[in-house]
Amino acid sequence: MRVSRIYTADALAVGKLLKLDREASNHLSRVLRLKVGNPVILFNGDGADYHGVIEAIDRNQVSVHLKDHKPVDVESPLYIHLYQGVSRGDKMDLTLQKGVELGIKEFTPLLTERCGVKLEPKRWERKVQHWEKVIQSACEQCGRSALPKLNPVIDLSIALEQANSSHHFFLHPEANDSFRSYSESKPSGAITLWVGPEGGFSDIEVEQALTNSITPVQLGPRVLRTETAALAAVSVMNTLWGDF
Repeated sequence: MRVSRIYTADALAVGKLLKLDREASNHLSRVLRLKVGNPVILFNGDGADYHGVIEAIDRNQVSVHLKDHKPVDVESPLYIHLYQGVSRGDKMDLTLQKGVELGIKEFTPLLTERCGVKLEPKRWERKVQHWEKVIQSACEQCGRSALPKLNPVIDLSIALEQANSSHHFFLHPEANDSFRSYSESKPSGAITLWVGPEGGFSDIEVEQALTNSITPVQLGPRVLRTETAALAAVSVMNTLWGDF
């Protein structure tokens, strides 16, 4: 039987009796319908799983006795930082969720000329909080115990000025080269991947990327949707240089 994994922001230690918050408690007791005595796994992003047993279930709170601690090493050998143009609806959620499963270690949501999402600062904060939940849930499912980093939403021009990786790629359907052109030179440090929103990057943004020495690459003759492009590119990189 598969043991349920739950993210918590609390400090974890073997022997501790931890009272989970309302959201985690409801998920275990009402959604999964677990009972006293059932095993669970908790993690808080420190790179380890904490195995425990449900000790008590009150109306809105589940208490877990932590019995064991096991380091988890399922991380990709690649440090991929995705700069993703914010997309509409649940497309951004999909990119984050699947990106976590594919091993991306850092996300930065980008505001670009063709970004179709326009929000006030407070609403952007709530959007980022929602995306953090998406990332946590994806880690629960795929077995990662190291939580990927999610940065605040930022304008593309500012992000280009701040980027400090030595390996930059941006997706452009008219690029001359594909990732295959760079397959023999495995990146030794962080890799940044830049993906536009629906409609892609504008001509001005493409020029800005080129000016900042970011390498344009294409993913074959077909134009991919934004929620497909990043995931396909990360899969290619994992195949060329990672653990696929």
